Amino acid sequence: MQIFQLPRSAAFGQLERLARDRILVLDGAMGTQIQGLGLGEDDYTGHGSGCACRHHSEKPQKGNNDLLILSQPGAIEEIHFKYAMAGADIVETNTFSATTIAQADYGMEEAVWDLNYEGARVVRRALDRATAIDGKPRFVAGAVGPTNRTASISPDVNNPGYRAVSFDELRTAYGQQVRGLIAGGADLILIETIFDTLNAKAAIFATFEAFAEHGSRLPIMISGTITDASGRTLTGQTPTAFWHSVAHARPFSVGLNCALGASAMRPHIAELAAVAPTHICAYPNAGLPNAFGQYDEGPEDTARQIADFARAGLLNITGGCCGTTPEHIRAIAEAVAPFAPREVKA
Repeated sequence: MQIFQLPRSAAFGQLERLARDRILVLDGAMGTQIQGLGLGEDDYTGHGSGCACRHHSEKPQKGNNDLLILSQPGAIEEIHFKYAMAGADIVETNTFSATTIAQADYGMEEAVWDLNYEGARVVRRALDRATAIDGKPRFVAGAVGPTNRTASISPDVNNPGYRAVSFDELRTAYGQQVRGLIAGGADLILIETIFDTLNAKAAIFATFEAFAEHGSRLPIMISGTITDASGRTLTGQTPTAFWHSVAHARPFSVGLNCALGASAMRPHIAELAAVAPTHICAYPNAGLPNAFGQYDEGPEDTARQIADFARAGLLNITGGCCGTTPEHIRAIAEAVAPFAPREVKA
């Protein structure tokens, strides 16, 4: 498959031009905003207010945030719209768990195509509304999460050779997801919160297959997760090793998100910036969670730390992960605006 001989999408060139001029801004957390809605089981299934979901399961759906794309599309669109108006250039679909593997927990495997197709469409509607107000171009990032299984580590301590999922199973699941996102109008694919690079390789392979069928190549953003103070992913890779494992994808950006606040993430972003000849993206949590699982770091605190990244020439794209809000994204966008983007050296 000669993937790099495919024509590039229109969004590819637009993003490259914008990224040469300034630091681009990604959106913030979806879960934080959904929690604030106080939704119950009937809201998730659409049997309260909203749209009754045509997919059904005997399992409870409360907590299946991706399903809200179908059952509460207006609420999800409004969250995307708020992030766009707060300054986000790139807004992610609410599809972090929209694979057959992750949706199996809810018995909603059959909903996967609709979740991804409609997930991209609902973001596009929100961004079109925002652009009609201020004329700024904005881009739909098809969010591809890591699933809740790992291809590299056994979940059974008594059987270290066992794997709960295979590469081909991941490839198939990711392929279904990415095809839905592309059909729904995603401008780019964001493979994020990577704790196992073998999972990410399956996602990359599936994405390339989808591009070949589509007939053009979209930008790919790749974002790993450093899980603790060791400075490694869950499967043991340093940021440098992580980059070399995914460099074959020629991603539009590589970076880190989740698990850490900005101050703890900085040395790992600096390491990536030193080795990766592509755009660097950082979207940390709003600090670390407190004893109740809440995030106490305010918008100005997060923005001040990320501005320090920008001042040091480490950033091309930034935003927020867990605990961040539209107010965080607005503060981050304002804080990085005075700084030039990191120079990308081939």
